[in-house]
Amino acid sequence: MGRRAALIAAAGTAALLTAVGTLTAPATAAPAPAAAAACGEGSYQAEAVLNGSTWTARRGSSTVYTGTDLRAAVQAAVNSLTAGRTAKERVVVRGSGSMSAGSRISLPSYTALDVCGTINVTGTGSGDQAPVYSRGTRDIEVQHLNLTGSPLYGIFLRNVQNVVLGQLDMRLSAGLGVRIDNRGDTSQWTRNVRIDNAYVSGASSHAVETYGVDGLTVGTVTARNVGESGLLLNQTINATVTKVDADNAGAGTGYAAFRMANRNGRVGSGYPTNIRVGEVIARGGGRGVFCVSESGGAVIDKVTLSNTGNNAVLIENCYNVNLAAQSGTVTGGGEIRLAARSEFPNNSDILIQNLTVTNSAIRESPCGTNTTFRNNTLVNSSQSIC
Repeated sequence: MGRRAALIAAAGTAALLTAVGTLTAPATAAPAPAAAAACGEGSYQAEAVLNGSTWTARRGSSTVYTGTDLRAAVQAAVNSLTAGRTAKERVVVRGSGSMSAGSRISLPSYTALDVCGTINVTGTGSGDQAPVYSRGTRDIEVQHLNLTGSPLYGIFLRNVQNVVLGQLDMRLSAGLGVRIDNRGDTSQWTRNVRIDNAYVSGASSHAVETYGVDGLTVGTVTARNVGESGLLLNQTINATVTKVDADNAGAGTGYAAFRMANRNGRVGSGYPTNIRVGEVIARGGGRGVFCVSESGGAVIDKVTLSNTGNNAVLIENCYNVNLAAQSGTVTGGGEIRLAARSEFPNNSDILIQNLTVTNSAIRESPCGTNTTFRNNTLVNSSQSIC
């Protein structure tokens, strides 16, 4: 047990906690993406255009669809691209319309989609239907996408490589925002995924979720009033996230503004630092930061967590986690808790530092291995550590 902590009492309700330990290198935030081009700008190979109530899909001078069905028009435009291509071709959608939650627009490899309008998803469906869907493909890009309504998933990508998601705005009444995974063939990682900016409100599940991804770069995930997590990383490695900003994510649940689970950050049999998060903001909702089920290898530079209904932070059976490498505040809400379930090895190499904790608590039970608490200021807050 490499436990090294010293508490220096201060007057009134404040106390300063310091400990001697080795500082893990701060996370390096992902570079901000370049300013996005305006929707529809630039060259394209096919388009779907709404005029009055009629959609027309064209490839060059050829018309490939005319009718009232947005989904059919966009799919016809996508299907008109060069067969067997090995470089991206682009489809621009100009107009707004509706499609069923029980249907999908499928993107084959080497396809870029730019939706200049809003897709409203209606009705119900089952399985993995999504307005934007791709599986077993490579080099997929969604430059702009605005969604409303109740999709099962706003975007669903499975066993893919080289994905770019640009400016996403999903103002939903149900469903999950973005799901990217490898669950069709778990012997293969989904690789090289970039999400520039995702705004998701009203989802009944997560705003953004990954599972089985190697190589993830996220700019900002903004979650508002979503039923579960803001950003959930499952079994994802080599990830860099600039910011997670969540209001009321996972209220009444154990989910969190930012959650890592299912051996997230595990590379081979170890947990080298490979998950780097610039900032997590959580206001209300369930938890703020949650690491669970043999996850770790993570540095979170800054946290601002306030009035969470569940733990502000829960670290449970995790390894090599550095919380608030630069700075952080926890105000009200649930405590900062280090815990463990008996079915997994206990926490190890956890560093909790640089926090100002107000009207809350820090608690460690059971004792982990090589836990370090340092440079934490407690204001009207209690502490119980090993």
